[in-house]
Amino acid sequence: MTGIRRWPRPAPTAFLRPPAPRTLRGRLALVALTTATLLMLILTVAFNTVARQHLQHQADDELRTRAAAVATTIDTSGTTVRVTETSHDELLDTNVWIYAGGRLLEKPPTAARLTRVTDTLAGRGGPRCITTEVPGPLRLCSRQVSGDRSEATVVTALSLAPYRGSADTLLLGSLALDAVMLVCTYALTRLAVGRALRPVRTMTDQATRWSAVASEERFGGLRHPAELAALGTSLDAILDRIRTLLRHERQLTAELSHELRTPLSRIIAELDWWHTRPRTADETRTTHRIIAGAAGSMRAICDTLLDDARDDARDGAPAAPGTAEIVPTLHRLVEAMDTPSRLTVSTDGPPLVAGVPPALLERIVSPLLTNACRYAESRVVLRAHRTPDGIRVDVIDDGPGVPPPFAGQLFEPGRRADPGDGHRGAGLGLPLARRLARSAGGEVTHDAGFTTGARFEISLPPG
Repeated sequence: MTGIRRWPRPAPTAFLRPPAPRTLRGRLALVALTTATLLMLILTVAFNTVARQHLQHQADDELRTRAAAVATTIDTSGTTVRVTETSHDELLDTNVWIYAGGRLLEKPPTAARLTRVTDTLAGRGGPRCITTEVPGPLRLCSRQVSGDRSEATVVTALSLAPYRGSADTLLLGSLALDAVMLVCTYALTRLAVGRALRPVRTMTDQATRWSAVASEERFGGLRHPAELAALGTSLDAILDRIRTLLRHERQLTAELSHELRTPLSRIIAELDWWHTRPRTADETRTTHRIIAGAAGSMRAICDTLLDDARDDARDGAPAAPGTAEIVPTLHRLVEAMDTPSRLTVSTDGPPLVAGVPPALLERIVSPLLTNACRYAESRVVLRAHRTPDGIRVDVIDDGPGVPPPFAGQLFEPGRRADPGDGHRGAGLGLPLARRLARSAGGEVTHDAGFTTGARFEISLPPG
């Protein structure tokens, strides 16, 4: 049938499974209670078994004492066993049977039902003890009295009801004590676990108040037990890693915004110009080509920065291998600038090839070139040449240069020498160029000794 939803049936054992406490304190208290129950059960059984054995030994000692007392009244010196009469015979004759060989000489007047049991016990010979439940819980012991010419057997009986009553009282008392101990164990365990977990609740409240990632507070700086101190240190390490990732994410977002601003502005300018007046077909195709080139540049920027971010996420793994011809790449960058006539590209020697991908080379040089064009008075020079350990590209302008007090902060993200100089900029281009160059095994530095403007040197591995 369609339209009928069939819900899965729960397993039959799901209804038989006892519900587990949801809190750690409840679970630990339950474990402690279960362990204490098993331990007390074993101890109670062992204690009551020992107690019953001890009470039985007391009963046997009482029977042997009475049998020894009765044995003193039996004369076995002759050929015939005789029982002498003494004072207080009624006390000795209570539950006492005397046999001469297999013949019964004396028995209690009211214990006829036990005579068959005592006959069997006396017939076995030797000192023996047995327990019978008819007509009640009784303990019987036999003792032989030997003489020179005759032999007798004394059998005594004792009721076990008082002893069993004492054993039952001990059992009930131990069970009551066990119940009290289990209740105390459960309560004390919950109390102790609650006090032990109090620092954890404190850490949770602190994390909530600190907003954990945004705050610079540390769990490891607080006083905690050793185990929780180690946990706090681990949490601090995790938070530091998260903060680092968030900083990288913000940095990547800022760098993408910074790098995409120029091609996006070019696209917007071309579209505005195209809408302001009628355009010929050739002008329209030129506008389309410029927009397509700017869009391709934006895609290359995104791919380059995202690849570099992935390399950083792999704990500093080297950038993707590749080579780029220096001079053609510099000419492409010059043609993309708004005032290419102010830019000059010079090179020494044979064609130069750097050991970095072309897109990455553009992203390294572009911020320096844009910065030079922004501050240059009349010209910007790009000079490429070979060095003993690789390739170097110098970006030189004839602007005011870098103020000496600001030279130490030149490559710090978000820092500008004069934010109110009228130039648009976020202070991210130079740090991005250095970071990308270092990711490829190169470097970007500022020549502080150059006094007729500014000179930045890009060192790259050879291709």
